[in-house]
Amino acid sequence: MASSPRTSTNATRASSTAIADAASWYCAILLLALILLGSIRESSLSDDPLRGNLLSGRPCDEIYVVGEGETLHTISDKCGDPFIVESNPHIQDPDDVFPGLIIKITPSHPRKLLR
Repeated sequence: MASSPRTSTNATRASSTAIADAASWYCAILLLALILLGSIRESSLSDDPLRGNLLSGRPCDEIYVVGEGETLHTISDKCGDPFIVESNPHIQDPDDVFPGLIIKITPSHPRKLLR
């Protein structure tokens, strides 16, 4: 008994559907693995946060990155710049300071070197 052209078309269609389903599952698993790998890598990089430019060894450079828990008052005391808000027009609200904010520091008095 010979198979009809309709039966072979259905078999080919079923085979193509199975291949497409398998390929889409492999792509989904690969995408999920890449997302998980990226999130693991990102979280491992953020385990050592940058706190107030301590990475460079000089806490009060002209360009300062605000660290977690810092306020303009603590930065002003630490760096000797009482006019931070005036020097940084992008700071609209002095209470709206967040980690990663970049500010310009112009000390009004030279820092003393610690020995």
